[in-house]
Amino acid sequence: MTTPSPTPAPANESWNVWAIVAFVTVWFTGILGLVFGYVGLSQIKRTGERGRGLALAAVILGWIGVAIGLLILVIVLVSGGLIIANS
Repeated sequence: MTTPSPTPAPANESWNVWAIVAFVTVWFTGILGLVFGYVGLSQIKRTGERGRGLALAAVILGWIGVAIGLLILVIVLVSGGLIIANS
């Protein structure tokens, strides 16, 4: 008679709250979503919770938002400088 193999321990099925908050927040304020995304990734690495994709998406979208914001700032500053220089 064979003994049944022990069942593996169930994986942590809970979602990381910071990952969810980061993904929602990144659509309104990129920098907060970026920070919350890094917090979520750190906790997920430590606890094994679900939500790594959400946190990673928030981090990527947050950096894209920061880059677009900086690009707009540079364009505005250069345009303003050209307008002042030509006056």
